[in-house]
Amino acid sequence: MKKHDIFLRSPASEWELAFPTGCGKLGGMLYGDTSCERLQLNEERIWAGSETSFVPEGFMERFLYVRRLLLEGKPVEAEVWAKEHMNDVFTRVSSYETAGELTVTLPEGEITGYERRLSLEDGIASVRYEKQGVHYLHESFASYPAQTVALRISADGKFDALIGYERQNLTALLFSRDGIALEGVTAKGNHYFRADVKLITDGEISLSEGISVKGARSVTLLIAIKTGGNPVISRTDYEELKAEHIADMNAMMGRSSLEFAGDPALDALPTDERIARIRDGGDDPGLVSTYFAFGKYLLISSSRGDSLPANLQGVWNGYINAPWSSDYHTNVNLQMNYWHAEAANLSDCTLPLFAYMRENLHESGKRTARDFYGLEGMVVHHLSDIYGYTQIADGLWGMWQYGGAWLCRHIKEHWLYTGDKDFLAEQYDFLADNVRFMLGLMFEHEGVMLTGSSVSPENSYFTDGVGSVTAQFCLSPSMDVEIIGELLDFYVEAEAVLGRDPALACRAKDARAKLPKLKVGKHGQLMEWLHDYDEPEPGHRHVSHLYALYPDCAINSTTPELMKACEVTLRRRLASGGGHTGWSCAWLINLFARLGLGEDAYAIIRKLFAASTKDNLLDTHPPFQIDGNFGAAAGIIEMLLQSHAGVIRLLPALPKALGEGCFEGLMARGGVVVSAAWKESSITKFTLTASRDVSFNLVYGEKEEAVTLKAGECFSIQ
Repeated sequence: MKKHDIFLRSPASEWELAFPTGCGKLGGMLYGDTSCERLQLNEERIWAGSETSFVPEGFMERFLYVRRLLLEGKPVEAEVWAKEHMNDVFTRVSSYETAGELTVTLPEGEITGYERRLSLEDGIASVRYEKQGVHYLHESFASYPAQTVALRISADGKFDALIGYERQNLTALLFSRDGIALEGVTAKGNHYFRADVKLITDGEISLSEGISVKGARSVTLLIAIKTGGNPVISRTDYEELKAEHIADMNAMMGRSSLEFAGDPALDALPTDERIARIRDGGDDPGLVSTYFAFGKYLLISSSRGDSLPANLQGVWNGYINAPWSSDYHTNVNLQMNYWHAEAANLSDCTLPLFAYMRENLHESGKRTARDFYGLEGMVVHHLSDIYGYTQIADGLWGMWQYGGAWLCRHIKEHWLYTGDKDFLAEQYDFLADNVRFMLGLMFEHEGVMLTGSSVSPENSYFTDGVGSVTAQFCLSPSMDVEIIGELLDFYVEAEAVLGRDPALACRAKDARAKLPKLKVGKHGQLMEWLHDYDEPEPGHRHVSHLYALYPDCAINSTTPELMKACEVTLRRRLASGGGHTGWSCAWLINLFARLGLGEDAYAIIRKLFAASTKDNLLDTHPPFQIDGNFGAAAGIIEMLLQSHAGVIRLLPALPKALGEGCFEGLMARGGVVVSAAWKESSITKFTLTASRDVSFNLVYGEKEEAVTLKAGECFSIQ
């Protein structure tokens, strides 16, 4: 396994440029400053606010009135009325918060030989430099086995240090010779957390405005943080802690690997210079490999074990009031965080998502379905938090009822990759309750099952055909149809396996047959709405109506007219400035790859590097959002391996710039482990190993053949 480093020659000038470490529940951001090292810390449940139980009076009557106006062809009137009479519906969630910042002030002096690295396979952030003839090393990591964040500053000569801690809303801060004990509260809700910082040093300790250490050769700080309880530091031997952490990270990162052959001389350049080369028109296949490894690293670091799932910034947030509250956006962003997980052979990193769905969203979603809509089942609107928020939020664009239904496709994905029947049974109620809600929400009109009032996420359209009057509210936008279609199809499949509620499966089949058909519009594009509207933002960041192409696969090679319409849609988006946010770029990579257009997918990767990637490879919306890192990692896989609709395709969208390389340990649906190598854009060898009995068609080069494997069997060419 090749080692991948992110390498810079200067400290982080801002929080977004620091190096992230994490162990699921805890996160750290190391700045690498030589005069005052800063380690910003997070614990996943330091989150303001509380559970929301507000129910607006007469919501369903108002909702149905808006629907009636839409049926009468009056979308503008519907929105004007909603803005006047439904403002009480749109509430907001509170923010995920920082745990504060540990600081270590060091002697001033001229710096030479500065290097800052994040080793992805080892999970170690490090800083090396020379100051006044003394060589310094800073190391930081977050240990999953120990649930501890570590920071060690060492040198080959003696140095002094002053250790401090900074955060708003601290209710207690105690410095001692053993370290720091503190307690803080959130800005809203008064949820408390505690942190324990254990100090280990060979220097002389005294107490002042912090902890003063004189004449040390090493200062080691071990940090544990816990909300609503007392943190525990279980191990204090730094070298043992570090070795255990590296072994754990190596095992996780080593499950899959991916390498593109490029100029090896580029590996010696700092990462920011490599990004600059791409902005100037150069190619750097090796940096694409590192970006993929970083996507795995970030997921392992922010979604593991019994942690919460990765939020908008994973587990990292440097603020009391985070951008977009660093919440769980369920109209693409939370889902995108997990697009690469199964294929990258990190299936267990998805388990926090499913636990969150069951434990945080399900019961709340049932209450919202009942109290708002008077319906059975459950509903999740466009965002949530750790308190299970499932209501309508923010504004008109929050009148979107499909967050829970979209999350059901991750149940489907995990089932397709693992074949775990116990898992399917465990998630069945969440799936079935989303089906029940959708069957109740839809209504039949002229023989067609419609939805509404709804929106196509965050987009709007011209209502008058001449480009002067816009609206968001609509009936049955294409994304509604696509999500519901996939949900109902999957439920019928799950019911065939589990046999829980055949009557509900029959209702699902009947409704599925009456959904509107997807259509091609006057520009040759896939229509986003029931009618062939134009839009005020033709380069809009959301491409919601292409859901059926990716992440679903209902649009595929058997629907060539719709495939072509998707391509036209993408080119129209890009011609008007689309893909201008990191996560939107990431979605475009996957869509072009699914169309088999490798050169276009690679062009979007270059755009992602040039316009939406920080020097430390973090994605920027702007500001930082982690979904772009995760979604682009999925897109890189999608260019090399696809496994939908019963077909496994090797190198389905390979661009010339990535014409030589190899991967190992990637997963295909059906539980097939795939490794392959290629040169001059042609497969030279591959091995497919079945983890269970499976049949599929295999496509590689110009060949296609039917393959049936028993568990443990391989199919290969060498």
